[in-house]
Amino acid sequence: MLETLLRDPQAPAIISSPDRCTWTAATLLGMAAGAIELLDAHGAAPGQYVPALLSTRPASVAMLLAGAWSRRPLAPLGPHMTERELLGCLESLDGGLLVAEPEWADKAGHLAAKTGRRVAILDQLAPGADPCSLRGEPAVAFMMHTSGTTGAPKQVLVREAALARRAEVNGALLQLGPGARLAIGGLFHHVAGLGNIAVALANQTALVMYPSFSVAAWRDLDAVAPTHTVTVPSVIETLLDADALRLPTLKVLGYGGSPIRPDTMRRIHHVMPDVALVELFGQTEGSPLTVLSHDDHRAALGGREELLRSVGRAAPGVELRIDNPGPDGVGEVWARCGHSFVVDAEGWQHTGDLGRLVDGYLYLVGRQGDKIIRGGENVFPVEVEHILQSHPGVAEAAVVGVPDQRLGETIRACIVAVDPASPPSVDELRAYCRERLAGFKVPAQWTFTNALPRNAAGKILRRELVSAVKE
Repeated sequence: MLETLLRDPQAPAIISSPDRCTWTAATLLGMAAGAIELLDAHGAAPGQYVPALLSTRPASVAMLLAGAWSRRPLAPLGPHMTERELLGCLESLDGGLLVAEPEWADKAGHLAAKTGRRVAILDQLAPGADPCSLRGEPAVAFMMHTSGTTGAPKQVLVREAALARRAEVNGALLQLGPGARLAIGGLFHHVAGLGNIAVALANQTALVMYPSFSVAAWRDLDAVAPTHTVTVPSVIETLLDADALRLPTLKVLGYGGSPIRPDTMRRIHHVMPDVALVELFGQTEGSPLTVLSHDDHRAALGGREELLRSVGRAAPGVELRIDNPGPDGVGEVWARCGHSFVVDAEGWQHTGDLGRLVDGYLYLVGRQGDKIIRGGENVFPVEVEHILQSHPGVAEAAVVGVPDQRLGETIRACIVAVDPASPPSVDELRAYCRERLAGFKVPAQWTFTNALPRNAAGKILRRELVSAVKE
């Protein structure tokens, strides 16, 4: 990454929105050197991981590079995580420092008081000495934590070699290169934030950064002319509903985190017919593992809508395997590639996702712990949720297993209606499911809610839904 930045020091590296402040590669290198001096001044020792509460801003990128180059890798944490989650992460890390942006200073002070850490506020960075003279070859670039949907967040060490390979693969899939501008915003601590920073910088692509998502923040991007972005389907739908998705300079719209609805894809094509859609699937432990390409989306528009229920085919350099498949072909998805961060002795990443391969396309059916066994029959929540969410009156749906004396488990559907004042009836939804699913997969219990519980990464917390059902 350093070599890429040195290749053209005057090229734009970061453009912040909405203030349009631009850092050249030379500016970023100087600020990274200044961040190294800040770490020195606060006594961060080499070999220690430095927890940080940061958002998607230029100074955060400088601090990220500083940590890697000075062998004090950053461990960014989600500022919106619960106190219990944050304390758990801090207690698992050695060292006595916590870095925070000014807007998270109060939270950082509160956490520091409970853990005995010092706090360094990342306010105004000043350029430092030449980072080339200060850096070592980083073995670990930074540390991430998994989103913790099934328990406490787990540490994931992001090694430089795997990160470089990931940047190469993603850069090719998203068609990045000199002159491109990749817009990212929101979760700095997430692989979609941290990972895509590396993807852009390694591919001579300027980062267009906005601290948090809103329709107004997206509209402001028009002034800085992004050519690429990666987001999630729920954000795309919010922008479509607000008639705000179209950016004239946008060429590639990447997404991940969940499938996209056929109707949403058609709406995108209507608004931006020339924009390439690309779905990337992966995990904190390694991504991308699969890609649903622009050509696949075109095929879906042409009638092969079933492709949208898949997460695509193996990404370049990725070997996929379904471990211990059942009669229906469903088993745990394993992947082997050069850009996974957590692998077994033979190089396999055990995803914990259940899925099947059909003509090379991977169809996910849920997490291992989410499987419902109803009267001896396996029911995978994702399959039922896909059907429910295809109903025009359903905005979101989550399916969980509920204890049942006769069947062992039965199925409860939790529904968020498009119009809460006039939701679809249970009879209507039940009939809709019966037309599209085997009888044993149709939910027996139904509940309507205004919102599904999610963690800081936006993933549904099924265990909370199960707990609520039990209560």
